Amino acid sequence: MLGLPTGRTPIPLYDALARLHAAGRVDFARATTFNLDEFVGLAATDPRSYHAFMRRHLFARVNLARTHVLNGTAADLDRECERYERAIVRSGGIDVQVLGLGANGHIGFNEPAPALHARTHRTRLRPATRRANAYLFGGRARAVPTHALSMGMATILHARRVVLMATGSAKARCVDRMINGPVTPMVPASFLQLHRHAEVWLDRAAAARL
Repeated sequence: MLGLPTGRTPIPLYDALARLHAAGRVDFARATTFNLDEFVGLAATDPRSYHAFMRRHLFARVNLARTHVLNGTAADLDRECERYERAIVRSGGIDVQVLGLGANGHIGFNEPAPALHARTHRTRLRPATRRANAYLFGGRARAVPTHALSMGMATILHARRVVLMATGSAKARCVDRMINGPVTPMVPASFLQLHRHAEVWLDRAAAARL
């Protein structure tokens, strides 16, 4: 089972997987996926939603039949988060969790805070995170929803393997804090230091401070 992220960083990965599938070198027929997060208030059919992002960049290009994305328009968002957690457990847990890295250290939508949520939850997005997602909303950060649903830190850390990807100089300072700094909820990605099978994939710009 795969845990998948959205954002610009994983797009080359999804392009590569689609090419491998088209060439007959990868088969997703037995795979199950769970996405990290979704905006509150956007239907799956909304082109700005993470549902739509995943359809556009991966789901419609490969033979994935079992995909799961949080429902940001659920009538009861707390129950939706609980349902998602149960679905992950029923599926046997996440084998490989792929992550991106926010410039403020968030993974999924686990934003820096004095304390972090363990399980899937509703969260308020920081201004920097809304600005980072503005490309999905015509460049208008104010149009980005203020809240989202996200897997929690314990949900992520219970994956059997974790692969975090970060690219670009804007991520370099955060990469350094994630790897060399203390484990702190003010840099949620720093908790990956505690994972037994975590890998970090960087380009030269993102690794410049290491």
